[in-house]
Amino acid sequence: MEKTKDQQKILFQELLMPELGALFRTALRMTRNREDAEDLVQETTTKAFSAIDRFEEGTNFRAWIFKILTNTFINNYYRVRERNKLPSLDEMEEESAFQPAFEGISPEQALLNTLTKEDIQKAIDVIPIDFKSVVVLNLVEGFSYKETAEILDIPIGTVMSRLHRGRKILQKLLWEYSSSKNSTEKGTKEEWTAKKQ
Repeated sequence: MEKTKDQQKILFQELLMPELGALFRTALRMTRNREDAEDLVQETTTKAFSAIDRFEEGTNFRAWIFKILTNTFINNYYRVRERNKLPSLDEMEEESAFQPAFEGISPEQALLNTLTKEDIQKAIDVIPIDFKSVVVLNLVEGFSYKETAEILDIPIGTVMSRLHRGRKILQKLLWEYSSSKNSTEKGTKEEWTAKKQ
């Protein structure tokens, strides 16, 4: 039996509410701007509500609405991304980009221990969009390879390839942030020690 408009609205609100926080976080990671993120979520929810009659109840609403969010971002915001330039991908592919910092723990954990959420967000901000979309959906929001492929409308193999390269880019950027941060802290400590003597 086909739902009335009121029933569709109630169903939409029930499905949407648990996802709003994650939608906003993802929009913020993609746009790097709170106002743009709010606009993106607003546009996404408007489009999704307009298309709710095409959503099959019982299927994956989360993947469905994230697909709308991602497509809306790519269509409306892709050119804006060019404001932030990255080093070439070849430079970011260097195997030496990520080195262990401490003995006894994994390099990833050692690196993350030295960074703030802001450092990690800055690194995610500047990853090229093709890789960033996969990193955010898979690593941050926890979508499976299959769900990520469906959301981005690309093959699973492409998801895995982009995730591999995206992680390498992210690791390089985080390593640079960590090195820069450690140098600054070391310099500040040395200046403070010199003043005491």
